[in-house]
Amino acid sequence: MPTVVAYLGLITMFMGGATVLRPLKFLAIKTRWQALAVMAAGFVVVIIGASLPTTESRISAPRTQLDEFIPAWQFSEFHSIRIAAPNEKVYTALKQVTAEEILFFHTLVWIRRMGRPGPESILNPPPNTPLLDVAIRTTFIPLADEPNREFLIGTLVAAPRGWHPSGAPTPEGFKSIFHQTGFAPAAMNFRLDDCSARSGGATSAGPCTLLTTETRVYAADARTRRAFARYWRLIYPGSSLIRSMWLRAVKKRVEKG
Repeated sequence: MPTVVAYLGLITMFMGGATVLRPLKFLAIKTRWQALAVMAAGFVVVIIGASLPTTESRISAPRTQLDEFIPAWQFSEFHSIRIAAPNEKVYTALKQVTAEEILFFHTLVWIRRMGRPGPESILNPPPNTPLLDVAIRTTFIPLADEPNREFLIGTLVAAPRGWHPSGAPTPEGFKSIFHQTGFAPAAMNFRLDDCSARSGGATSAGPCTLLTTETRVYAADARTRRAFARYWRLIYPGSSLIRSMWLRAVKKRVEKG
């Protein structure tokens, strides 16, 4: 809901900005002063949406590697897709998918970077390189890898000003900062489950893998939580679309063999 409110405000600001240049009477905005008022109202709505309070979720018992590393979170997204192939083939394809195979990826990350160039990262990957490889050698670290079952990577989306890691990042170090003030650890997993068995005891005609991806972010203190909430609510639609297209790219690669 906060994201919806924020984007309603952005749309209102866009409409007001368009009518500043040319008043659009069919929108009942007849003057540029009215258009400026609409822009101002949209800006207020954006601030309200970005500032709405967050809620915390927590698991009751760990079932996945993601649960082990991020047992509580305030920000998350989840996507899934069924692929008519065994886990082994899906896992291999997952590790090989490149940014070029993910629909809208380059457009969305260009918008997120505001068109600015930058160092190699998951937001600026080199061509024809598996995207997970780019993530691991730049801003993410591998947290857990169960072949054909679950792959988990993590990063810090917020850290205290001036903080620098004392050594090479490790899964244990990632866990140790979970409740520390000023930090916001984030983790993203890809999980593969056998979906060949259908409800009612029936079995599908061939192998089936349910591929899911979930992202969780936890901010221990209110200040970090508020700051990240403003960012998350603006980038969430694009991030969600990338994740969904990422799974589709895996499925397409598997189907192509």
